[in-house]
Amino acid sequence: MDLIDDDGEGAESGNTPEFTVSEISGAVKRTIEGAFGHVRIRGEVGRVSRPRSGHVYLDLKDDRSVISGVMWKGVAARIETQPEEGMEVIATGRITTFPGQSKYQVVIEDIRPAGQGALMAMLEKRRAALAAEGLFDAGRKRKPPFLPEIIGVVTSPSGAVIRDILHRLRERFPRKVLIWPVAVQGQKCAPEVARAIEGFNALTPGGALPRPDLLIVARGGGSIEDLWGFNEEIVVRAAAASEIPLISAVGHETDTTLIDFAADLRAPTPTAAAELAVPVRRDLLAWTGEMQARLGRAVSQRIEYRGQRLGDLSRALPRPETLLDTARQRLDTSGERLPAALIRGVQSRRVSLSESAGSLRPSMLRGRLSEGQRGVAQWGARLAPALLRLTEARGQSLGRQADRLDIRPITARITQGGERVADLSRRLDRAFGDTAEASRRKLDALGRLHETLGYKATLERGYAVVRAESGVVTTKAAAEAAGGLEIEFKDGRLKIGGSAKSSSAKKKESPEQGSLF
Repeated sequence: MDLIDDDGEGAESGNTPEFTVSEISGAVKRTIEGAFGHVRIRGEVGRVSRPRSGHVYLDLKDDRSVISGVMWKGVAARIETQPEEGMEVIATGRITTFPGQSKYQVVIEDIRPAGQGALMAMLEKRRAALAAEGLFDAGRKRKPPFLPEIIGVVTSPSGAVIRDILHRLRERFPRKVLIWPVAVQGQKCAPEVARAIEGFNALTPGGALPRPDLLIVARGGGSIEDLWGFNEEIVVRAAAASEIPLISAVGHETDTTLIDFAADLRAPTPTAAAELAVPVRRDLLAWTGEMQARLGRAVSQRIEYRGQRLGDLSRALPRPETLLDTARQRLDTSGERLPAALIRGVQSRRVSLSESAGSLRPSMLRGRLSEGQRGVAQWGARLAPALLRLTEARGQSLGRQADRLDIRPITARITQGGERVADLSRRLDRAFGDTAEASRRKLDALGRLHETLGYKATLERGYAVVRAESGVVTTKAAAEAAGGLEIEFKDGRLKIGGSAKSSSAKKKESPEQGSLF
């Protein structure tokens, strides 16, 4: 329908109706949206813009034309495949206009790659970009431990994959396994797998929940669309940044995903991942037994060789009797010559003593004694003046030292020391008081925590502890079989039936041993 009726060539311009810009824009908008309320457009993604608002603006083009497109924030968050420049896609939505710029655009409600070829092209482009960053370099990969104590498995807990892995681990070498359940398909797959890898790496070694020594990311086979979550960039970066060695076991042997390039080791199947994770225990036992037997044989051969060598060396040594013959003969010769040598030695010393005794006379000894006495007398006469002079010199030196001594500096130092001791005493008193107050507050807090964690606090919330003569009752069958029951409430105990065990005649039970209801 025409907005302006043509009354003929001779119609005067003053009879033509007038419209505002908004009226014209609204009429165009209604016409286009009425004619193209639901369309599917196939084309190549051109410019892609993602402002901070969360919306996605893009161009769809072919070899001759370009049409603008917009995905609102909610649609962009839920679609499985994010558009990238150069990707061939099929977009579903509606055609509308944007009056602010006098242009038309398609409001996209869903967008999918146009066939498997487009997915593979996008996958190859992403692989090349991540490889250029060095995420797939062989130097980044680490060798998995030979025998890990704890193995972390990231997979779906309900599929056959986890059962195959656990079964193969039990067959080869049983190990502790921590399972992080994730979605292995769909929109939640990529963020959950990335969080699982980061979560295992965030665990503390030796903590309450120990950190695994090896990670396995596993999923069964499927189409490229089913496995697409493991091609997402967030998963690849999490696998490359993992400090724990990681084995990728996604799909079958012919399936390849980007996590396979970032992982430290790729397994063709989840079962093969379990085989790569641990050795066969029976093979290790057999190898150990063989090594032990070889060691025993080697030790025996070594001892036998050393024995033979010792025997050969002993045959080359002379007999012990021959070693002593020469010494025994020399001893006999010296024994025969010893008496004559002793006699000659005594005679020689007697002659020497006689010669020395001839030169000793009493007059000579008296002369030497007189000389000694005269020397002592001379030294004694000189000793008294020397001592007097020494005493006077020491007295003068002591007097000079005494003149230099003054009690006032010593008194000042004593006063300063006393003030410092008093200050330290006051600081010590304050520190001791603060410490005592902090300890008292900590003790009060622990007391309150003890009361909160005790089972008495649980009784305050409406629970009760059931006891019988045999102890605490935790099952219905035990309660029916008991002759009598005793129920403890927050304000006391109630006996039912026969005589129940009293609290004074039984051991004190911890909150974990009670039955609370």
